[in-house]
Amino acid sequence: MSNRATSKFAELDWGLLSLILMILGFGLVMLTSASISVAENSMGQPFYYLVQQLLAVFVGVLVASVVLNTPTDIWQRSAPVLFLLAVLLLLAVLVPGVGREVNGSTRWISVAGINIQVSEPARLMVLMFISSYAVRHRDDFALSVKAFIQPMILIAIVCGLLIAEPDFGATFVILLISMSVLFVAGVPIRYFIGLCIFVAVGMTALAVSAPYRLARLTGFTNPWDDPFGSGFQLTQSLIAIGSGEWLGAGLGNSVQKLFYLPEAHTDFVFAVFAEEFGLVGTIILIGLFSALVWRAFSIALDAAARDRFYQAYLAFGIAVWQGAQVFINLGVNMGILPTKGLTLPLISYGRSSLIVTLAALALLLRIDMETRGVVASTALSGKSRKRKSAVGKKRK
Repeated sequence: MSNRATSKFAELDWGLLSLILMILGFGLVMLTSASISVAENSMGQPFYYLVQQLLAVFVGVLVASVVLNTPTDIWQRSAPVLFLLAVLLLLAVLVPGVGREVNGSTRWISVAGINIQVSEPARLMVLMFISSYAVRHRDDFALSVKAFIQPMILIAIVCGLLIAEPDFGATFVILLISMSVLFVAGVPIRYFIGLCIFVAVGMTALAVSAPYRLARLTGFTNPWDDPFGSGFQLTQSLIAIGSGEWLGAGLGNSVQKLFYLPEAHTDFVFAVFAEEFGLVGTIILIGLFSALVWRAFSIALDAAARDRFYQAYLAFGIAVWQGAQVFINLGVNMGILPTKGLTLPLISYGRSSLIVTLAALALLLRIDMETRGVVASTALSGKSRKRKSAVGKKRK
């Protein structure tokens, strides 16, 4: 390792990196515990899902390394292209023969035998685009509603493609991220009130138009009315969480994961965690996520204080994204929100989610390093490198 690379490594935010590694470590342990019986039964290999997740960790670290060594100015300049790529991915998944259907939803594209959930990279690309747009038009938001409507039309296109899959969880998160970034960029709150009313009416009409959607939305309010039908998954989740009591049953001792709780290693891994580690373990896990989100907000504030608004909006968007996804996943597991199909970041099984989450968190680390002046935010051109090298030689 060169001295320059060693210096960069030493200047990383080790507090943030430690949080990421601790949550990821919890995730790998819980994934093993929650999936071992299912993997043995369905795949004939007890550690099948762990191996797949470890491969995703390896790919995610490689992608994160690229992001960590890429100046954020490059992402800002590439924002329109990234947004177009996100739209193309979301369109491709809807093409018959290209998109792959799982559990009634067409959200995946198979590449070299690996299923990629396109909404995951699209989420990060849309955030990069909306942050870039907010920087360019931050002085226009208070003067004209047009500056607000234009990006929301583009976001509406993305949301429409997601609803067509359907993927309501990703739709909500992308809409929340976009609106949050535009809000901190200076869009008047009255615009958001009007948009929220419009979205609420539209989502209500969408839910009522299909009986299965309405059943899903109302089923979580009292799952005990149909504990062996529409309420089965939630009742099993509540049983698992309640069984954990204060200290839990112990690692590996969950009963609900033994073919009672569907999707125990994906969307409902938190229920298994709560059963095995109890209320105390749950508080610790929530504390780790809270610290991660808080650190992301702090990085956003530091960047904004130095007038690095693109980086600030990116960090803020990542904080909202991770915080919202954790809140929604826990809310679904505890029955306070309808099922959304969102993973618990760094914990649930999901290779696309894990890789993109690691990339987003690497972007946070990069923003922090740029803000502190450890690395440059702009890539040097060939001429600039030669000029800098020549100046260095003259000084020597």
